[in-house]
Amino acid sequence: MERLADVPESFDQPADPAQVNDYDSFAEAYSAENENSLVNAYYERPAMLALAGDVAGRRILDAGCGSGPLSAALHNRGAVVTGIDVSAGMLALARRRLGDDVALHMVDLSDPLPFADGAFDDVVASLVLHYLEDWGPTLAELRRVLRPGGRLLASVEHPFVAYTFQDPRPDYFATTSYTFDWPFNGQSVPMRFWRKPLHAMTDAFTTAGFRLSVISEPQPDPAARELFPDDFHDLSTKTCFLFFVVEVPPSASGLDETPTDPSRT
Repeated sequence: MERLADVPESFDQPADPAQVNDYDSFAEAYSAENENSLVNAYYERPAMLALAGDVAGRRILDAGCGSGPLSAALHNRGAVVTGIDVSAGMLALARRRLGDDVALHMVDLSDPLPFADGAFDDVVASLVLHYLEDWGPTLAELRRVLRPGGRLLASVEHPFVAYTFQDPRPDYFATTSYTFDWPFNGQSVPMRFWRKPLHAMTDAFTTAGFRLSVISEPQPDPAARELFPDDFHDLSTKTCFLFFVVEVPPSASGLDETPTDPSRT
């Protein structure tokens, strides 16, 4: 699910676990903000679409689809899109946007996915993995539902963001959570993310059986320079999000190359 890149006002705020990351409570306001914001509409989504390339006819799973802006863009480019999200409120907005053109399912990415092995050519995970402490089970499931040669395109909070702005700075090499009050559209909502060092991210992909293809730190759409003159410079000169393209290795025999369990002989 996509989010804004505004630097939080404060870190390590106490928050009721039942209320943290509760997109149902602010789905309408978030979706409206997301639609045309600098970091979403002129940076994150264009970068994901550029990495995806020609998607005509490809079966794509939008993992954490939110209200569906990326699903809609992929569908308009000819992809056969399926969207999943944990938030009923966001899925209702996605259904309003997409009609019956995109299959939508309420799914928690921490759980097994309700899809067959090799069901998709691509998975897009737009600003969603940083909500998870342990990427392992989720990446294993995403790999399972991808065909051999399929791709996972993922964007995450850049690991330098929290490290740079939090005081005192956390241990860069540790996987740590941070909670904060996220101000947007006149309201403040409690959020919690997990930051990992870069090597922990790449290790998680390779452990799940993916092959690293691209690590990207893209620039915003040049059109944003005139639309957001005050913020464009900051976004184009400071870390914000980190983008990955990882692939399921193709198999010459046509069979998936599942990583070998070293305990088996």
